[in-house]
Amino acid sequence: MKSAYELAMERLEKQSPSLKVTEDQRIQLAELDSLYKSKMAERELLLADQIRREQAAGKLAEVEKLQQQLASELRRLTEECESKKEIVRKSGG
Repeated sequence: MKSAYELAMERLEKQSPSLKVTEDQRIQLAELDSLYKSKMAERELLLADQIRREQAAGKLAEVEKLQQQLASELRRLTEECESKKEIVRKSGG
């Protein structure tokens, strides 16, 4: 007799089968993660330095603008990374 969890997992698998990821795809996904983590770290360092300079100068409006820019760029890079990872997952390798 199967548990409710096992039955639910079987139904879920029938509705949207999980994609099996090849070793080559895993490597490509890891490379994308690494690339985008470095891009995000670069943007964070650059903008964090600018934010500190503007705070020291007392330009609070500019600080807020830079913080919004940072959040926007990080969000964009994350979405871009996920989009590229999805393409790799859907490809045959």
